[in-house]
Amino acid sequence: MATFDWNEYKEFRKFSSQEDKLKVAIDFIRSYYKMNSTSDLYEMLSNDDIGQMMLAKRNITDAEGLENFMFLS
Repeated sequence: MATFDWNEYKEFRKFSSQEDKLKVAIDFIRSYYKMNSTSDLYEMLSNDDIGQMMLAKRNITDAEGLENFMFLS
């Protein structure tokens, strides 16, 4: 699994219309890493300290919770 590149994320965020940082991170992972699987997205975020904080802030504990967040917000 690749590690999250926060420097590239910061550049990506400058051009994003999203306000929510987790939504920006999801869009970034989909674009930069070409990942679309919710379980892969969750795994990448949960393996990163900042990603863990983003997930915890929203009480997301698994890929299903992330999927619900993606489609309900």
